[in-house]
Amino acid sequence: QVQLVESGGGLVQAGGSLSLSCAASGNIFSVNVMGWYRQAPGKQRELVAAIASGGSTNYADSVKDRFTISRDNAKNTVYLQMNSLKPEDTAVYYCKLRNMRFAVGFDYWGQGTQVTVSS
Repeated sequence: QVQLVESGGGLVQAGGSLSLSCAASGNIFSVNVMGWYRQAPGKQRELVAAIASGGSTNYADSVKDRFTISRDNAKNTVYLQMNSLKPEDTAVYYCKLRNMRFAVGFDYWGQGTQVTVSS
């Protein structure tokens, strides 16, 4: 099993910045992908950004050039730096870890943290 503990988030004015972190513990495979998803009220959960254990990254078009994902493999922690925040970034942000073995993925989710951007 894997446990994910998120921190950060909160309320910020438009144009401001916030930082999220997610610490993973438990049975973490050497090959994995950690990422951030978000879900706004009435909308589906969507990928924000992801980073593989090898360092490759993937971003949603809506956050490119504003958000930066990074990780510390020694600490099994992933970070999301969010700059130039917009009201439409308001959502519950969830951390996800996907353990990979023989091309099969095993997903684990954090409990979510609220990010609210006021206009």
